[in-house]
Amino acid sequence: MPDARLIDRLRASRRILVFTGAGVSTASGIPDFRGPGGVWTRRRPVYYEEFLASEEARVEYWDFKSESWDIHQQASPNPVHHAIVALERAGKIVSVVTQNVDGLHLRAGTSRGVLVELHGTDLAVRCLQCGAMSDPAPHIEAFRATRRAPHCECGGALKPATISFGQPLSSEDLERAATAAASADLVLALGSTLSVYPAASIPLVAAGRGTPYIIVNRGATDHDDHPSVTLRLEGDVAAIVPPAVEAALASPASHDEETE
Repeated sequence: MPDARLIDRLRASRRILVFTGAGVSTASGIPDFRGPGGVWTRRRPVYYEEFLASEEARVEYWDFKSESWDIHQQASPNPVHHAIVALERAGKIVSVVTQNVDGLHLRAGTSRGVLVELHGTDLAVRCLQCGAMSDPAPHIEAFRATRRAPHCECGGALKPATISFGQPLSSEDLERAATAAASADLVLALGSTLSVYPAASIPLVAAGRGTPYIIVNRGATDHDDHPSVTLRLEGDVAAIVPPAVEAALASPASHDEETE
């Protein structure tokens, strides 16, 4: 049975900020980073300064991105992604703020206008010199053929448009996320350990205003003991959230709830 407390919050809310992490994408076959068997158990992260300074580091980074490209291309949005889209179509979403770079929210139908990809996207490549954006596929193919990190026509280094360790987040994306948090009437953190900052500060912006804050995750999060957490549900996001959304949308809020 879906959790009645979650259903009630979803039903009553009109401006939900959904914050998603790797646990939302695992049901699509995309491995997480920090869990057992996660990416960082078999690879080391390449820091941004390393990428800038070392051809060897750039090759290592592109090797990782070549591997993840295949995984992301084979993956499909799962019921959690579709449930979030259903909430948006019901007029209940103010923003979907994600740490994920796989592009599955967009592929599921989340509007670009509400989506904030705080850690960037693997669906584009950016030149670090001229800023030009391009399709990753030909660069992945060229890297596999030559084992050389690709470069732009201008001579600049190319990098998938994701945020690496030590690389600053986009100030525009942070501002969009914070603005949404300032107007949300519910924060729903899904599938995140809430341990990577500044991204994990976004739910707290809303919670600090007294906004109800719900966390759904399998395993501990850094916000579990935060006094602002309204409801903490332990378990598989894909098993908990879609049926709760379906139930909430099947039974609209009462007139009294809508006018509170």
